[in-house]
Amino acid sequence: MRTRFVLIHTSHAGNVGAAARAMKVMGFDDLVLVAPRWPNVLRREETIQRASGALDVLEKARIVATLDEALDGVDHLCATAMTPRDFGPPTEAPRPHFEQLLARAAAGERASNGVAFLFGSERFGMTNEDVYRCHVALSIPTNPQFGSLNLGAAIQVIAYEWRLALGGFPVGDATPAALPADAAQISGLLEHWQRALISIGFLDPAAPKKLMPRLNQLLNRAQLGQEEVHILRGIARAVLRTSERQDDVPEHQPQDRSG
Repeated sequence: MRTRFVLIHTSHAGNVGAAARAMKVMGFDDLVLVAPRWPNVLRREETIQRASGALDVLEKARIVATLDEALDGVDHLCATAMTPRDFGPPTEAPRPHFEQLLARAAAGERASNGVAFLFGSERFGMTNEDVYRCHVALSIPTNPQFGSLNLGAAIQVIAYEWRLALGGFPVGDATPAALPADAAQISGLLEHWQRALISIGFLDPAAPKKLMPRLNQLLNRAQLGQEEVHILRGIARAVLRTSERQDDVPEHQPQDRSG
């Protein structure tokens, strides 16, 4: 679904850059500014710095004089207003509203050309007239004693919730999948550990009881990878070397009486 973020009378250049960054990380790039304080806001140093690499969003962004121009091509308007109005659209949290909106679209109840999210000035928010034009006033659930959100943070929350409703992005795992250890490797590890445990007197080979089968079950539950087997066998080798060195040391060293 076409998605547009509309910033009305934005007064701080840094917030435009922050908006571009928030949009890009959620996969959106349609940004429209309505009569911002700075006509060259898209090229200001603070804007570029706060965009943190989202320069393609800034390059594509448009500056228009009126809200009518900003809303061309979209038909579901979402105000972002923390304070409910006595008159106007219903105030809803983003997540349930997005779920209902997409459910109606999937059921064929409404066909949408796109959705626009409107954000007002940092100094005085959205005017009543702008809110009245919208289908819903989105209110981010916040601490009742301190609900003030920076403009960039508010855009990030809305962008995240909308992307989540649309299906989200998969969570990437940079760690390569570990190769699982096979039965032979586990058996070799157990044999190695058995020798190490005997060497330090932890396991009595004459009365082993169920120690090794229990360790076998523990390793099966751990679902070890091959690299982890190598680590555990390395520990067993170190135990055996230390035990062998101790066995080689005489119990009583002769004293040097040559002096």
